[in-house]
Amino acid sequence: MALADLVRMDRNESGIATAIDILKQRFGERLATGQAIREQHAHTTTYLPNQMPDAVVFVRSTQDVQDIVRVCADHRVPVIPFGTGTSLEGQVNAPAGGISVDLSGMDRIVEVNAEDLDCTIEPGVTREALNTHLRDTGLFFPIDPGANASLGGMASTRASGTNAVRYGTMRDNVLSLTAVMANGQAVTTARRARKSSAGYDLTRLIVGSEGTLGIITSLTLRLQGIPQAIAGGVCPFPSVEAACNAVIATIQMGIPVARIELVNALQMKALIAYSKLDYPESPCLFLEFHGTDAGVAEQSELFAGIADEFGGGPFLWTRETEERTRLWKARHDAYHAVKALRPGYQAVATDVCVPISRLAECIVETERDIAEVGLIAPIVGHVGDGNFHVSPLIDASDPRDIERLESFIARLNARAIAMDGTCTGEHGIGQGKMGFIEKELGAGVDVMRSIKRALDPLNIMNPGKIFNL
Repeated sequence: MALADLVRMDRNESGIATAIDILKQRFGERLATGQAIREQHAHTTTYLPNQMPDAVVFVRSTQDVQDIVRVCADHRVPVIPFGTGTSLEGQVNAPAGGISVDLSGMDRIVEVNAEDLDCTIEPGVTREALNTHLRDTGLFFPIDPGANASLGGMASTRASGTNAVRYGTMRDNVLSLTAVMANGQAVTTARRARKSSAGYDLTRLIVGSEGTLGIITSLTLRLQGIPQAIAGGVCPFPSVEAACNAVIATIQMGIPVARIELVNALQMKALIAYSKLDYPESPCLFLEFHGTDAGVAEQSELFAGIADEFGGGPFLWTRETEERTRLWKARHDAYHAVKALRPGYQAVATDVCVPISRLAECIVETERDIAEVGLIAPIVGHVGDGNFHVSPLIDASDPRDIERLESFIARLNARAIAMDGTCTGEHGIGQGKMGFIEKELGAGVDVMRSIKRALDPLNIMNPGKIFNL
């Protein structure tokens, strides 16, 4: 099914006009209807079409969000939450128009409970801003998807990133949240206790729901102590398969690796050119270990031995902050490095995740597929948990390129699902992967629809995402 078939929805023109009039009286200059700002609040990060909302409201409080949702519920108008706009699968598009709720102004760090290793924040706080604030406490928030995303958006898409192999995903690091539901009621899902058996796990129902059940207005997050020592480095391998097998052995041995990232040969070539790295143009693993001085040295040496068994190495590791920062900046600049391979072309980031025992097989088959169709598509991966990303370069104005891209992504998703994996490890479904979730979860999607209808009977909360009703 082509993307265009997934995103068409009827507009409630009269309801939208009435809601905008009412909200204009309530919010004044904090409601914007200019075309440029509406375009900025729709999808801009890949080739997916930009579907603008009819107005953008800049909110400052939970009460603001409640007022918007109640007006929109009265007039059956869609409500689309917006953080920083870094989502990759069209989550912020407005296929039926409606009101974009910009949460960036809700950026207060409400409290830090250092003794309990948690904090409470508003959804517009970005991960970099939070970690800057925490620096003097000896704590940090470990989830790092690369982009400086808002933490509300990260919770909405169940984001993860380079540290997930040790610290988990947003699912594991959100203790509680407050969300405005489709009837305008604000609901707090849990207390700050580290565990609870009190009823349904509403926190994890909202985390990953992509704004389709409610709009997050507060988060209580789990924090970690800054490690005494950090070591990291790069290890080349003769093939992607050898690198993946080294990852599997490392995980199975129980080495507490904090980050273990794969870049294939083409991606390494791009990083070398863009970030001026001095490494061979071969598949490489970027690694990081957290712990004591003795612990990170032991872990680094153990990994070096594993790498040698699979023909890899030398593993050049360091505790020097400046050198490690340079390496991880290069890894985080992978998207820009890919675009530099073919200036003027669009890089389309997509991801899948498989059990790590199938990782090497999945990546090797994907590289073969890329070669057969003639795409330029580097691969990077958070391979400690079986998640990898492919970034095909396309001419977004060429329908043939779009068709070739969508055909490749369909095969990639089918390959991962056939290996008992998932069509998305961390990007979410949004609009771009709506055609694959039923193939992955079958009747489970009907249960999701039942939940959606029960909590949002008018289908106003970010409609046209995850699945069709």
